[in-house]
Amino acid sequence: MEKFEFEGSQGHLLSARLDLPEGEPLAYALFAHCFTCGKDLTPASRIVQSLTEEGIAVMRFDFTGLGKSGGAFEDTNFTSNVKDLYKAVEYMREHLEAPSLMIGHSLGGTAVLVAAHDVEEVNAVVTIGAPSNTTNVMKQFGCDVDTIETEGQAEVELAGRPFTIKKQFLDDIKSQDIENAVHNLKKPLLVCHSPIDDTVPIAHAGDIYRWAMHPKSFISLNTHDHLLFAEGAAEYVARCVSAWAWAYLPNLHT
Repeated sequence: MEKFEFEGSQGHLLSARLDLPEGEPLAYALFAHCFTCGKDLTPASRIVQSLTEEGIAVMRFDFTGLGKSGGAFEDTNFTSNVKDLYKAVEYMREHLEAPSLMIGHSLGGTAVLVAAHDVEEVNAVVTIGAPSNTTNVMKQFGCDVDTIETEGQAEVELAGRPFTIKKQFLDDIKSQDIENAVHNLKKPLLVCHSPIDDTVPIAHAGDIYRWAMHPKSFISLNTHDHLLFAEGAAEYVARCVSAWAWAYLPNLHT
């Protein structure tokens, strides 16, 4: 494992890490974490570890204003997250190898759906519990949405922690056209989603799958929770991803 920093879309240094398999990597992947979670969330670490066992090197990082990355979260939005992904790809191209696989969890999955189209080297895309629209996160703000709209910002509690959400964040997520992004992705897509996900309902997976062009696949995560904290959940996802990606990442065949 290697830790490093790279410059994000807003000029701040972003904290990143690269998990490597034993021996020469057969492929490189870029992993995008869920909304407000950070790269070091336990399920993300378990997914990455399982992928390295399949010979895949995985880079992950904290989006601007989260985890150990610089910047202020309240000044970020969905668009800046997508731009951070582009900056991560640029770093990989220059210092490692461009990702042939992009994986995103929850809203990170939605960001990957938007970003992957413009990354020529990406041969396969995976979403895990991703919403089909960016406004889904607004339900986590509850009645604070009205305060944000009228007063310009509000402090919202998310996963037991306070975050300042500004009106610019709401305006940005309302402007996104995820359906068009998915339809024009033109890359093999794997949609992973739990039918009992109460954070991002399964209907979102149906939307993404319907909008996507073939080749596309869907894997039900059975009884697993949204964040994949259940025992064995993250490892199961990783095994499914590596098995599916085998068809689209030629180096895995060696």
